[in-house]
Amino acid sequence: MKAIRIYEFGEPEVMRIVQVERPVPAPDEILVKVYAASVNPADYIIRRGGNEALKPLLKLPMGLGIDGAGIVEEVGSEVTEFKKGDRVYGVPNYLDGSYTEYLAAKATQFALMPRSLSFNEAGSLPACARMAYNGMVEKAKVQPGHRVLVHGAAGGIGSLAVQFAKAYGAYVIGTASAHNADFLKQLGADEVIDYNTQKFEHVVSDIDVVFNATPTTTVDEALRLRSVPVLNEGGIFVCTHGVWPSELFKGLLAKKKATVSMAGVDVNHHKIFTEVAKLIDLGKVKAVVNKVYPWERAAQAHHDSETKHVRGKIVLQIYQED
Repeated sequence: MKAIRIYEFGEPEVMRIVQVERPVPAPDEILVKVYAASVNPADYIIRRGGNEALKPLLKLPMGLGIDGAGIVEEVGSEVTEFKKGDRVYGVPNYLDGSYTEYLAAKATQFALMPRSLSFNEAGSLPACARMAYNGMVEKAKVQPGHRVLVHGAAGGIGSLAVQFAKAYGAYVIGTASAHNADFLKQLGADEVIDYNTQKFEHVVSDIDVVFNATPTTTVDEALRLRSVPVLNEGGIFVCTHGVWPSELFKGLLAKKKATVSMAGVDVNHHKIFTEVAKLIDLGKVKAVVNKVYPWERAAQAHHDSETKHVRGKIVLQIYQED
């Protein structure tokens, strides 16, 4: 089979499509013929050699890609929830990569994909959906009457966080550039703040949930500190990056009896992806695909992703849907 591999860390051009051995599923795994995989910030972080947490885990040569959608080709002897031919979406085993024609992964990391979506649409969802759903629904426990502020609302995680908050009855305010305002209102945002011309802390207050989905960690601490004054007593700040907040930030939250939580930690993938599929098939949430590239053009897809100004997700198409 063919798969994208890197033999050195570096720019997008280090990615190569090569012939590798097709994996054999373990008893608790499924073999998935991958039709589509999405491009996530984690992909180019890994491609460059990783951050401090990832560096010790990365071993060349290696694959890339942390989510995808396709058809079950084989099931392991212990798997009962799937059968051959099922259309599924989910995440590969850690660091195995989804830019590949076939992947073997734990069955618990996949679910039946939304019936109403194509493979390209479903493949755009899992990595971001697990962060947005876990953070907004399971950690923040968003509910009717809550006022929610989503930073980086137009990106892959942010656009889903906005939709999950609305699906659960919240009043949602998003920060984004002006050209994404109409897009976010179409997704359900009640207000959109242009971060280029307004400081959110000057125009919003009484926030129950602050959800940080900005695509970069370089502004995280300043953004966190600026967010404290807008939070209600007992509110929650949800992080989507692996950089834990400072003691200063946590101390300021404690004065307001507010808390901080990290999205995407210790998640039940199968449960989340099943619940997300239900919301999508009910028409309450939609997949936002920015652009679809044939996987032969993965380098260009990575260049686009690294601009950090992508609305929704970029998808690599591996097989054409019948």
